[in-house]
Amino acid sequence: MKIAFFSTKSYDKFYFEKYSSTSNYTFSYFETALNADTANLTIGYDAVCVFVNDKIDEKTIEILSKNEVKLIALRCAGFNNIDLKATQAHGIKVVRVPAYSPQSVAEHAVALILTLNRKTHKVYNRVREGNFSLENMTGFNLFGKTVGVVGTGKIGEAFANIMLGFGCKVIAFDIQKSEELIAKGVEYQSFDYLLSNADIISLHCPLNESTYHIFDESAFAKLKTGVMLINTSRGALIKTEDVIKALKNRKIGYLGIDVYEQEDKLFFKDLSESIIQDDLIQRLVSFPNVLVTPHQGFFTEEALTQIAVTTLKNITEFHENLSLTNEVRV
Repeated sequence: MKIAFFSTKSYDKFYFEKYSSTSNYTFSYFETALNADTANLTIGYDAVCVFVNDKIDEKTIEILSKNEVKLIALRCAGFNNIDLKATQAHGIKVVRVPAYSPQSVAEHAVALILTLNRKTHKVYNRVREGNFSLENMTGFNLFGKTVGVVGTGKIGEAFANIMLGFGCKVIAFDIQKSEELIAKGVEYQSFDYLLSNADIISLHCPLNESTYHIFDESAFAKLKTGVMLINTSRGALIKTEDVIKALKNRKIGYLGIDVYEQEDKLFFKDLSESIIQDDLIQRLVSFPNVLVTPHQGFFTEEALTQIAVTTLKNITEFHENLSLTNEVRV
């Protein structure tokens, strides 16, 4: 079975080669993203393995089908970048990695919170320059603060448990409630209640039609002044133009994002010698109270291992005509 990997980095190849040593699969690794312009690279392949910023729209799927690709294996949890109606129409199966390491993303969200709050990134640079001053480095205790969690799936649940450990009051919004979290003291509230009462808000919900730009101007108007907003889920949960306005009028006191609406043109690339054309990301990073990381939340040994192992299991199930444990359906 021949599999074409897209948006490939050195770490993808390392972990997939490590855990596929006993398989009979043939892998080809492409650094380019999969989209309609690159889909013809799949000629002669049985399956493709893709990541978060590959664009598998209807046109791309038509080309994959013409090239007799029968499987799209996502090496991530989200699948908002795939036209599932088109894959169904063309008889292409889609599988994903639903839970590679919830703790890795949850812990990264906490890292963003602590870094923004205690300004450790700024102090690090000061000290390296011989500046040991504490002026303008004041933070706040997490203990006793109200933390709002939007989405309490596996990652949101892991994040909520960490914040409970800090002694925070945790309130949550989700259409499905976790009885385990309720038993630990988490309060499920309406979305508006969460917006108006949380000191820190962390996003852990999927991107779909109902959550697209869920944080826009109208949502920001309901926030407590000076709130901290963290997003390690999907960039388009936040409307970037509106969050910039909320930062300028100080409604948002801190913003930490590991995802960004237009990240497919930026993230996972070295653009240090380039003129970045995205004015919105340039404006965001200019704020002293904004911290941007390049989709780093998943990037732990444990997560990369689980991604490779689960993806290979998904491919094997398809190859052996078994029931697809992690199939994504319309």
